[in-house]
Amino acid sequence: MPATAEELQKSLLEALKDYKPQVEPVKGYIDIVVPVEHLVEAAVKLKELGFDHVISVGAVDYIAKKQFKVMYHVTSYLNEDLSKFMVSLSTYISRDNPHCPSLTRVWLSAELQERETYEMFGITFDGHPDLRLLLLTPVVAALKPLRKDFVVKEESDDIETDYEAFESSKWW
Repeated sequence: MPATAEELQKSLLEALKDYKPQVEPVKGYIDIVVPVEHLVEAAVKLKELGFDHVISVGAVDYIAKKQFKVMYHVTSYLNEDLSKFMVSLSTYISRDNPHCPSLTRVWLSAELQERETYEMFGITFDGHPDLRLLLLTPVVAALKPLRKDFVVKEESDDIETDYEAFESSKWW
């Protein structure tokens, strides 16, 4: 097992070489970026290497480039050597047609976090077993509040809510 982040990065790049990985510089973790068509295969390989769960799923909106970066932060509960490292498996997708393959078949722990990313950014995770809203009402989710073109109205109640129509059994 690798003793340092540099050793781990080198071994991961070798293990994922068939998926055209690139490493982007970040502080605190290793960010491996693969083309979207290799995302699931790379995730399977990382799981086989011992990264057994997803800590978080997130996205970054690069509005000028018309793309999103979707990131899965993974680590290990079961492998003590790997548990001290965090790896981000990332891919870029089109902002105009934001679809990304779901990794819930690889890591079940991605399920709720993909749902949150879906409602906050409008990214559809193809193959997700239950892609429905998690935290927001449909009206607020339709605004995609974490996209950079979302306009924050400070100190305002102008955002339409539909709490009166909300039924807890309807959306949850």
